[in-house]
Amino acid sequence: MKKPVAPLALSAGAAAAALLLTAAPASAVPSTVWTVTPSPTAASATSVGNVGMSLNGIPMNCPKSTASMVLSSATGNPAVLSGINGPTFGAPGAPCSSQLPLVVTPTGPWKFVAQDYNATTGVTSGYVDDIDIGLNIAYLVLRVRGTSSATFSNATGRLTLSSVTGELPVTQTNDAGAVPVGSSLFLKATYQIRVSGSSLLLKIVGTNP
Repeated sequence: MKKPVAPLALSAGAAAAALLLTAAPASAVPSTVWTVTPSPTAASATSVGNVGMSLNGIPMNCPKSTASMVLSSATGNPAVLSGINGPTFGAPGAPCSSQLPLVVTPTGPWKFVAQDYNATTGVTSGYVDDIDIGLNIAYLVLRVRGTSSATFSNATGRLTLSSVTGELPVTQTNDAGAVPVGSSLFLKATYQIRVSGSSLLLKIVGTNP
């Protein structure tokens, strides 16, 4: 005799429904609370050593870079902790240089965005967003827009940018054969951050409630 299968199917369906009803909902990851001390505060950013860049094997160096910042406490992950206003590359008497004639024109504001905090080292990891840099390299007229991986250290008060492949792509070019759209600019720079008009260093701490 052929045995009925409907009761078994119904039983299995009921068991599955029971499991769905009794399963606990996944808990959301709490947002990080970022505490900037002092906050809010205006700060200056001055490069430590050269700002180094490389594009399609062309090395570029800027002996000085400066910017102003306003840092504030925030909540979220990621969270914007500061604007980076009026970035400059090069200075009178100390222009950016390369193997070829070079003009570097950064356009702000940029943003410092925090993502992770290491309580042991006092280092905040994140990225600098909204980077916009014009490059005139000999006859090449290029524009680079994107983001750069970054860290901030409480021990030194320094913000370090170190971009990786794909973060800072060329978005405009007048010679796609020489430098095509999508080519990556590699940027390495370290900035000393101090409260404006003083030698006071800032602190950034991230905690999860």
